[in-house]
Amino acid sequence: MTTPEIDRAAIRERVVEALASVLGRELVDVDDSTRLFDDLNLDSTSVLGMLMELEDKVGMEVDADELEPEHLETVGALTDFIASQVTRP
Repeated sequence: MTTPEIDRAAIRERVVEALASVLGRELVDVDDSTRLFDDLNLDSTSVLGMLMELEDKVGMEVDADELEPEHLETVGALTDFIASQVTRP
């Protein structure tokens, strides 16, 4: 199954949607520099839920072996990681 091309802005939107769903609240004023743990109070359980949401929303699987702590620092870092996963051949 191939994943349709999706641009970074659309991926970022899906990231914010997944975060809002997992956190159970609307997220306003979220940008690339918003820190997932410090600003949004994400925890390890929330990360797992968010990754599952993203897999459903973006239609891809996150390779846990490639997911590094720096990918979870900010919305922008997570968006870039997801984009790199989606655009892989």
